[in-house]
Amino acid sequence: MKLVTAIVKPFKLDEVREALSEIGINGITVTEVKGFGRQRGHTELYRGAEYVVDFLPKVKLELAIEDEQVDLAIEAIQKSANTGKIGDGKIFVTALEQVIRIRTGETGGDAI
Repeated sequence: MKLVTAIVKPFKLDEVREALSEIGINGITVTEVKGFGRQRGHTELYRGAEYVVDFLPKVKLELAIEDEQVDLAIEAIQKSANTGKIGDGKIFVTALEQVIRIRTGETGGDAI
């Protein structure tokens, strides 16, 4: 099992969710986060004063999936979250040692 974590632009969330749903991945956790990478934020003008926005709003998606679904999930996220501009986000894949469903006590793939 793997944990796929994707950081994407907020307005791409619905497209990413639909793309994942189409390949059979329905369980995702979504968190609103802020951060920056290479783009290093930007400046904005508000009431005549210029200020720097260091942390940009992003959405963090977390998917606990079987190993066989990882490549499909990555492809779906890449295609649906891509705008071709800096700040499109990142995808991280990490190994999951154990998953347990609290309600039933199921473990492993059955818990997903």
